[in-house]
Amino acid sequence: MSEQIDPLVFGHRLRHFRREANLTLDELGARVGKPAPYLSTLENGKREPKLGLISSLATSLDVSLADLLDPVPPSKRARLEISLERIQGDALYRELALPDLKPSARLPDEALETIVGLFEGLKDRAQVRAATPEEARKENADLRRHQRQLGNYFAEIEVMAGAALTSIGYTGSGAVSQRNLLDLASHFGFTVHSAGDVPHAVRSITDLRDNRIFIAQRNALRTRAARSVVLQTLGHFVLGHTDPISFGDFLRQRLEANYFAGAVLVPESAAVPFLSAARYDRDLSVEDLKELFYVSYEMAAHRFTNLATKHLDLTVHMIRSDEDGIIWKAYENDHVPFPADPDGAIEGQRLCRHWGTRMVFESSDKFSIHYQYTDTPMGTFWSSTHVEADREPLHAVTVGTTFDQAKWFRGRDTDNHTASSCPDGDCCRRPPQDLIARWEGMVWPSVRPHSHVLAALPAGTFPGVDMTEIYQFLERHPAE
Repeated sequence: MSEQIDPLVFGHRLRHFRREANLTLDELGARVGKPAPYLSTLENGKREPKLGLISSLATSLDVSLADLLDPVPPSKRARLEISLERIQGDALYRELALPDLKPSARLPDEALETIVGLFEGLKDRAQVRAATPEEARKENADLRRHQRQLGNYFAEIEVMAGAALTSIGYTGSGAVSQRNLLDLASHFGFTVHSAGDVPHAVRSITDLRDNRIFIAQRNALRTRAARSVVLQTLGHFVLGHTDPISFGDFLRQRLEANYFAGAVLVPESAAVPFLSAARYDRDLSVEDLKELFYVSYEMAAHRFTNLATKHLDLTVHMIRSDEDGIIWKAYENDHVPFPADPDGAIEGQRLCRHWGTRMVFESSDKFSIHYQYTDTPMGTFWSSTHVEADREPLHAVTVGTTFDQAKWFRGRDTDNHTASSCPDGDCCRRPPQDLIARWEGMVWPSVRPHSHVLAALPAGTFPGVDMTEIYQFLERHPAE
């Protein structure tokens, strides 16, 4: 019962129905065989009732068990008093060293509402201040270290994704169809709708009142991307996510939801035999995974890193970066030497110009898979890089491994071979000496501004999302 009953809410509902019945605590106690002080502790949320007593209380008050156990406060006043009680137990409130406030009958609703609103605003501001770029990079570095410890394999999410697919009769091979996707949404109680006015700041909007998931229309969201978005959204609910309480929590939830989407679109049960056979043939390729399961190259690369260490006994790395070599997302457990700041964060760092993920842009055919070996201070690494032609600006997705493990991959026989002394050397941090001699002191570049460099991250529970815009969207799309 302790997992199902909120003592504060139960206490307020008990008091509400006792007063409606015009009973004192002594009178109700006489009916159920309990002293008034005991019932008072129940009404104040200080004690959890036994099931037998709840049944006796319901009978004595002439209400149903469901009425007493309803998790919704019985009135606006009760909701405010419960909020005040919880606020005063919050660590941030305790730091203020304020005296405890009892919500007596003399304290008007407006005063309670003001106190609760002020504290919620204070807590939001405290969370926003923590979400600076520096704090975000630290949180991301911590999350990446956690991924490395797990080999980027989240067993519980794999099980949940497998169970979800089994529930809709997925046969266990090949791409997950659009029909499968809609059946899966229905299985979890949702319908999927496309709309032309989904706000640009969000990938989807979920109407929890009518269990509708809205995504952009096909002219704004390609089919492969739409499938991922729907499953990422479902993932939040399947995994039991609640409103994130910190930026780190937000990042963790996004990672888990993305993992769930990948585990459904590229199921472990189908992908592992396929990859194992390819390893046996020494013909591993992310491109084949992409085509077999009809997913983006980036999604296929993610799933490869999820499964490679657990099932193929391979250590690997993955990078998504732009044409300037700036890292947007990366993972490694093969000790490839990513550039990093003092906190260990790699996002926003610039890759060496001699790495494959940058060399691909200098290739005569940059939209073909670029294979390369690169000598680094940590050893020689092999990589395959794909430029995503449908992304603006262009991004490159690289999957790589150590020299000794390259023998299992397609493209291992490439003649492309470079050397890099980064991140500690200056092989690409300073121009060649002949160019320095000709141009040093003779150039003044006008730098393109990047507004995010100095700005704190956008405020709010969901960073960068204007909730007014979201609510207005739902107002324009009433349930039929």
